[in-house]
Amino acid sequence: MSAPVFSIALTLAACASPPPDFRGGGGGIVSVNPCADAMLVRLVPASRIAAISHYSHDPVATSLPIAVARRFRATAGTAEEVIALAPDLVVASSFTAPATRDAFARAGVKTLYLDAPATIAASEAQVRQLAAAVDASAAGERMVTAIERSLPPVPTGRRPAALLFIAGDLATGVGTLLDEMMTRAGFANAATAYGLQFTGRLPAEQLVARPPEVVIAPAGGRGVDLRRRLLPHTVEANFPRQLVNCGGPSIVPAMRRLMAIRAKLA
Repeated sequence: MSAPVFSIALTLAACASPPPDFRGGGGGIVSVNPCADAMLVRLVPASRIAAISHYSHDPVATSLPIAVARRFRATAGTAEEVIALAPDLVVASSFTAPATRDAFARAGVKTLYLDAPATIAASEAQVRQLAAAVDASAAGERMVTAIERSLPPVPTGRRPAALLFIAGDLATGVGTLLDEMMTRAGFANAATAYGLQFTGRLPAEQLVARPPEVVIAPAGGRGVDLRRRLLPHTVEANFPRQLVNCGGPSIVPAMRRLMAIRAKLA
């Protein structure tokens, strides 16, 4: 267990058996946004979190150490289930369905909707937004400081062309948070050569026609064996699945990993 994970686990050790109000409702913060989950556990005491998103209990979708996430109750995110918990605040996604938004509004539930930040600066602003909403501005500033400290100086010199795959043939293009992090780590996003904007699928034919120097992807994912056969001269580097889902505190280990991959190429 790494030091950051161990620290979170110690912080949450006391909530291995959640107090009764965790299970029966009656206040607290309910998050149905997995990226908010990763911020909340670092911003507020565990006793203030009544429930988190079910995605955080999924090893593929979580941005939290799974052992930490499973210390908290999770909901499926339905309006009925969330409202029954009588939360003080619901943290949801800007992609929340209109019917669910209407249900929260009719029930008088205080709700914060967070978008998916496309830049490091936007992610830092979102940390501050959530921190202010849960009266944890000082903790939010510490999180932002940690993000800033993880960023290297803007690199100069040659930039290896790299593709970062989220899963299978789904790659991150330009105009995304991961794209900016790749740039800060010293890579050129090869998605530009394929005309890929934001996030999308890249067929193998395009990769064979113009192979990238580096493929950055979760280990063991679908498509890894095929890429290795088709791109024998392309370096493949592991990028843990947990690091592709969210910004906020995930930026710190993501930058650390990207910089380590770039250093090996040097």
